[in-house]
Amino acid sequence: MELFFWISIAVILYTYLGYGLLLFVLLKFKSLLLGKKQIPAIGYTPSVTVVVAAYNEAYCIEEKILNTLALNYPQEKIKFVFITDGSTDETPSIIAKYPQILGMHEPGRSGKIAAVHRAMGKVDTDIVVFTDANTMLNKDAILLMCRHYQDQKVGAIAGEKRVQIDDNADATAGEGFYWKYESKLKKWDSELYSVVGAAGELFSIRTNLYQPVEPDTILDDFMISMNIALKGFKIVYEPDAYATELASANTGEELKRKIRIAAGGVQSTIRLRALLLPFKQPVLSFEYISHRILRWVVTPYLMILAFIFNIVLVTNLGFPNIYGLMLLGQLVFYSAALLGWVMEQKQLKVKLFFIPYYFCLMNYAVIAGFARYFFGEQSVLWEKAKRK
Repeated sequence: MELFFWISIAVILYTYLGYGLLLFVLLKFKSLLLGKKQIPAIGYTPSVTVVVAAYNEAYCIEEKILNTLALNYPQEKIKFVFITDGSTDETPSIIAKYPQILGMHEPGRSGKIAAVHRAMGKVDTDIVVFTDANTMLNKDAILLMCRHYQDQKVGAIAGEKRVQIDDNADATAGEGFYWKYESKLKKWDSELYSVVGAAGELFSIRTNLYQPVEPDTILDDFMISMNIALKGFKIVYEPDAYATELASANTGEELKRKIRIAAGGVQSTIRLRALLLPFKQPVLSFEYISHRILRWVVTPYLMILAFIFNIVLVTNLGFPNIYGLMLLGQLVFYSAALLGWVMEQKQLKVKLFFIPYYFCLMNYAVIAGFARYFFGEQSVLWEKAKRK
């Protein structure tokens, strides 16, 4: 049991701390051996189509339209497609006021990926940029992304997600902290070889590499980009091209979103099982297993086992030893998470406890998402999380 306990602790620490440290060290060696890679200069401007899939986004769609039309890119090289299939509010009519945008609408709702497939039929440019309707891009986002396409080995670009946190944020402040750490890992993944998938807030691909994914795909953005990586192309991370969105309205809304992502993670693990064997693309497999698989299907369960093993070891061996200290540390951490939950219920703003609470919330979401996927309860239709 002692061996299993220490293996569990080692995997947990590697997943959340060790992988980042290992990337940092590997990149230092890579820099010493090969020198620092030069970032391409801005100026390469292939033809681009911006695709926005929107479902009942009347509350924010005009702001999104104005933000999109104001992007700094040669006007003769950029097109805009907004697709609103299934929307029952004013979203389609608001889009129709802007002749620069090709609006597409069907009354039936088949999910985001079905809408994206339909929109791709209208794309005839070199590059397609996908961005969510409720996120706002910085002015030079597309210029910054497209500069990387000068390298023919680059098949996709992942932008950065920024979560807007106010000074009075509740436990959802942990979301902002998580994305800052996640952004650093993405940057290092990209510098080592390739980002492991892109998020729908902002990413782009070479149009000729687009491959339709199965209609029941939960994480369509992740799978679209990973299919390109499987073909041997790199996904580059561009941190200076960013999409900003508000934090979830509360942790209940954030939990709903995380459970869906976790269910999609399980589905993606099954569909990308070829990457579990490192023979064809060893570096990508290393990044994928370390950055995704451990978080999605391994470590949350090891956290539970480590806690149980720790209790049994202390019961059998007594307290004044390393196992007693480890158990004490776990109890302090989980107590802090519990206090974070209590303080959120009482609307007390003590950010010190929000991070352990959010961390535990994320890992609970993985377990809940796993169950939801295997019991067939996760719909492909996106249930939007409310934002602040």
